[in-house]
Amino acid sequence: MATVIATDRIHPEAQARLQQASTFDIRPWRDGAAYADDLADADVVVVRNRIPAELFDRAPRLRAVIRHGVGLDMIPVEQASEHGVLVANVPAVNAVAVAEYVLGQMLALSRRFADMDRLMRSASWSESRLIADHGQQIGGKTVAIVGMGEIGRRVAAMCAAGFGMRVLGVHPKRTGTRETHAEYVPLDDALAAADYLVLTCPLTPETRGMIGAEQLARMKPTAFLINVARGAVVDRLALHEALRASQIAGAALDVYETQPLPAGDPLFACVTARLTPHMAGISAQSLHAMSMGAAAQVLDVLAGRLPPHWVNRDAEAAIRARWTRLGIAPQ
Repeated sequence: MATVIATDRIHPEAQARLQQASTFDIRPWRDGAAYADDLADADVVVVRNRIPAELFDRAPRLRAVIRHGVGLDMIPVEQASEHGVLVANVPAVNAVAVAEYVLGQMLALSRRFADMDRLMRSASWSESRLIADHGQQIGGKTVAIVGMGEIGRRVAAMCAAGFGMRVLGVHPKRTGTRETHAEYVPLDDALAAADYLVLTCPLTPETRGMIGAEQLARMKPTAFLINVARGAVVDRLALHEALRASQIAGAALDVYETQPLPAGDPLFACVTARLTPHMAGISAQSLHAMSMGAAAQVLDVLAGRLPPHWVNRDAEAAIRARWTRLGIAPQ
């Protein structure tokens, strides 16, 4: 039987499906190129953690890597294509979970729930209640969303329809246009107007470091930044300084340039930063959907079929050639 390896747990129902069709194993992630050796016997890898580029030199039977989710920054796609290894993902299935996370953080930051909880436990009921005098309702405020893909549009709809918020969208190809829930504006205009700056864009050469000291300086001192995109979209040191100096009111961060976030990172000491471990897109429902979607594509690959959400289509010739060498006739 073919060997399928996941880099982290998947939903039990999906695991059971894969165990019926393959030798299935979970090989916990570890940092560095040595992790490639842990995966070297795989025919297919289900990716929930970053995989090293060295994998493609060390896994002679590898046919495909299937992302358990959407973002491809955990996979060295260029090296996979060079070696004729198919790459696929599971798009859109966690968009609602991420959008709900964004709304939850907007509410928690504005109403200062974490501060109330801390004071109620360590000080007194009355001191905790005093914080409510300074909490802000989000209804009628302005949210700017950088990256209006599936997640961004979900956030826009929830903000506009649910809370009557003004929604500004930032997308390089849509500036000056309008959709049902969003008006598209340049980034600088969005920064100046936003009460909440929400980052949902992919990490590309253009978006890497997009939010730095200059951009943070354009924001209101009462504004909040919420990053569910990728950590490297924001200059980490510039953000820390902006929070330390109360240049912006606070931030909710689910993604970081280095993951896990290293112990001792200055963000841990920043009381106006709310930190979560890259879980905005994970819920019971989305985990099931992502796992089942990934498993379905693994089963396609094991049956010799090119799966529907295959992304490196420019490498089709190399993929077909590799599969043929492995004794598989691609369908």
